Amino acid sequence: MNNLDEKIHLAASLDESDPLRHFRERFLIPKAADGRECVYFTGNSLGLQPRTTRAYIEAELDDWARLGVEGHLHAEHPWLPYHEFLTEKMASVIGARPIEAVVMNSLTVNLHLMLVSFYRPDGRRRKIIIEKGAFPSDRYASLSHLQFHGIEPEALIELAPREGETTLRTDDILRTIDENAAELALVLLGGVNYYTGQAFDLASITTAGHNAGAVVGFDLAHAAGNLELHLHDWQVDLAVWCSYKYLNAGPGGIAGAFVHERHSRSFDLPRFAGWWGHDKETRFLMGPNFSPLAGAEGWQISNPPIFQLAALRASLDIFDEAGMPALRRKSLKLTGYLESLIAEIDDERIEVITPTDPDQRGCQLSIRVRDAELDLFDRISASGVVADWREPDVIRVAPVPLYNSFDDVGRFARILSDLIR
Repeated sequence: MNNLDEKIHLAASLDESDPLRHFRERFLIPKAADGRECVYFTGNSLGLQPRTTRAYIEAELDDWARLGVEGHLHAEHPWLPYHEFLTEKMASVIGARPIEAVVMNSLTVNLHLMLVSFYRPDGRRRKIIIEKGAFPSDRYASLSHLQFHGIEPEALIELAPREGETTLRTDDILRTIDENAAELALVLLGGVNYYTGQAFDLASITTAGHNAGAVVGFDLAHAAGNLELHLHDWQVDLAVWCSYKYLNAGPGGIAGAFVHERHSRSFDLPRFAGWWGHDKETRFLMGPNFSPLAGAEGWQISNPPIFQLAALRASLDIFDEAGMPALRRKSLKLTGYLESLIAEIDDERIEVITPTDPDQRGCQLSIRVRDAELDLFDRISASGVVADWREPDVIRVAPVPLYNSFDDVGRFARILSDLIR
């Protein structure tokens, strides 16, 4: 038995000692061609369906059939305040106070709403810092707001790794913020880079941005439900995230936004107003003047889709039961185990481009197989693995602690080793 075989053999005992192993049974896991549960490693793209999701949605369908419009007030979970049933548990996932979190819209819509309020160019202070390798929507949104304000695109500063490196150094991020302090209006980074899986030091970046006089915000699409976050304590100004990845709310699931409590009554901030962000006490008086709610709720525009809220509530109930600290501990063990197995595969083409420092990554490892063609990924998929291929030669895998096992990790390592030969 070689080293890889010996380490794969450890999976059974690691699963047996895993205090979160029973949560796997709470999810519907797709089957591979051989009838076995597949190795599902794409929770970073679309999380699996909780077994309770159908019942949560059907309950709202039943109330709609039984009550019609009266469901807004008399459903088992009344629709009028339905988003409030998710607030505390969503806030807990991101390390926020309830007044700072709201579930609404889609991620990029929320990003635009936040930029309207928090990107306020003034004189020389007009620059925005993002990652060069940011998810395209972040770049599109940032450039569109520069254009909206009549500012040249050169005001967008894009952070790139050093030559020959694949990830950003925290020191380089902080230095760039400091060097542009006099002209910097906004720092807008992802919590976790979607391609490399690098998790950023959000606390240090926030402090540096504030010291430079800038507003600091984050796109947490790959961080919410993945990392243990403390947005309130870190003094982050704003954040947005989706819920269909690690938060398991289903395809196109409703998104969320965070606005720090210190901005909760900044009613002088410009915003795109809508009736659902209006003071609840007078909302239905239908008056002509907008009176925003205090806190993140004040950025709401429209009443939210109840079925999407129900799907997210099903998942957040599980998160609340498991707790982010415990999920993070298991995540570190899963990715550490996967990294150790990959290191035993005897092929010099393999390189993990995600940082080796556990504090700089979440669930995802991005594995580069130099000169590999898509055929390799197709054969991995045919072997019962659901992963993700990114051009030109990167396989993204995300062992999620809620439903992935150490056996999943071992199976993947064996398949990769066999097929790469």
